[in-house]
Amino acid sequence: MQGAMQAILALEDGRLFRGKAFGSVVERVGEVVFNTSLTGYQEIFTDPSYAGQIVVLTNPQIGNYGTSPSDAESAKPYIEGLVVREFSPISSSWRSTEVADEYLERNGVPVISEIDTRAVVRHLRANGVMRGVISTAVEDTDALVAKARAHKKMDGTDLASVVSTKTSYTWDTTEKRNETGDKLLPVANGEGSETMHVVAYDFGIKQNILRMLTRENCRVTVVPAKTSAADVMALQPDGVFCSNGPGDPEPLDYAVANVQELQGKVPLFGICLGHQIFGLALGGKTYKLKFGHHGGNHPIKNLETGKVEITAQNHNFNVDPKSLPDDVEVTHVNLNDDTLAGLKHKTDPMFSVQYHPEASPGPHDSHYLFRDFRKMMEEWRKG
Repeated sequence: MQGAMQAILALEDGRLFRGKAFGSVVERVGEVVFNTSLTGYQEIFTDPSYAGQIVVLTNPQIGNYGTSPSDAESAKPYIEGLVVREFSPISSSWRSTEVADEYLERNGVPVISEIDTRAVVRHLRANGVMRGVISTAVEDTDALVAKARAHKKMDGTDLASVVSTKTSYTWDTTEKRNETGDKLLPVANGEGSETMHVVAYDFGIKQNILRMLTRENCRVTVVPAKTSAADVMALQPDGVFCSNGPGDPEPLDYAVANVQELQGKVPLFGICLGHQIFGLALGGKTYKLKFGHHGGNHPIKNLETGKVEITAQNHNFNVDPKSLPDDVEVTHVNLNDDTLAGLKHKTDPMFSVQYHPEASPGPHDSHYLFRDFRKMMEEWRKG
């Protein structure tokens, strides 16, 4: 770490944090959020839901196990920048193919290390998420604060259509290979059963969601965020999935309209941003949380079974349960703050959750949701 370039994190309220620069030596602006996960930093880097955001990781050492292609949730990192306490210049895992420093430098992501991340997190918890800048222009602090304040807010911003695929494609895990060249075969929980065709709206979809769908013996067609409901139905799906993604759900009028048109015509399952879109489509409202839910240790209570799931979450917006009509049932609640974490329609085949069941902090607490989706499709096909 000796000889590392000086760097600074400047927040829009004027708070400054000084440290060392790693990764790519570029200046980046974004909304600053914190994530409390102990592991999985590469999954965080490559989650499209973090588009437009600078991420503070609370685990004190980051980069110690390097990076691996099989840990990526997408083709590249989407975070604007990374803030850590200690950034390891080496990796000590047999799975690592590239150290984290080189990986982030190659992908244009700046890192600021040797920061008191506890102080940053306490500041964000007390004051809420805010815009910030990571820069090596450490003396020009007034200009950096002004740049943070001038940056477009996340509120009212459609980022889903920006990160979405531009063309449709079919996902098949049998064609994916890990770092040793072995095929990553799906575990077919629906082995021996009929294949279901799922059309997945890509608002920033994570690859492990696609893997989980194929584990349930589903053939998945991924379509761009703005694909019309008519074009989706023309693909003759057994079910439609609405993915996670970045930004504010309210500007996504096209997605809300498509869900409203699909409702009652085909089984629907939504995760994270998809859940928020469902809430809006059903007549509810969304609001922005003070500092969001980002981490792998959030307890969620399933109100139908009484069981508690340990979940991974990554979102800044939430559905207001009081705004939902009587034909919508709340199915899950976040035990940390009593926020809405899941819903379903009482008569139409449609449900969603605010957390990430494809992640494994539980480790398998929430995988049943993919099985529930398959069962819903099977019942719908039977008529």
